[in-house]
Amino acid sequence: MSESDAGQVSLSAPKIPCPTVPTIRFEQEGQQVGCIEGANLRKAALDAGINPYKGLNNLNNCGGVGQCGTCVVEVVEGMQNLSPRSDVEQVYLADRPANYRLSCRTSVNGDVTVRTRPQGGVGKGSNSLVGALKSLIGK
Repeated sequence: MSESDAGQVSLSAPKIPCPTVPTIRFEQEGQQVGCIEGANLRKAALDAGINPYKGLNNLNNCGGVGQCGTCVVEVVEGMQNLSPRSDVEQVYLADRPANYRLSCRTSVNGDVTVRTRPQGGVGKGSNSLVGALKSLIGK
């Protein structure tokens, strides 16, 4: 150690990798929000001021417990960064494309782009209570 180095203390901290923050892009609204890994998609949308409901479903919904099938979103990109479809989703969305999800039953694990209130997302078929019951009893 030279005389000029004597008494100097290094203040640099060890490099700790920062965790990546998933980003949810809401295509129609032109917004993107960061969330924690494993965040609920419906809650993240509502926290960002984005409404996942359409029309009367704003009043007639289950509040995020997966019983009404009205918070449907279309996944545009990043399907691999979401939790798999739950059994509830399989029933409610049986007649919808595979990239349609119930936002209340979906966890975000990486970057994703979604379209809220997609055309034909709710109101008929198996993602209504009557449709879900028909699907369960096979009629």
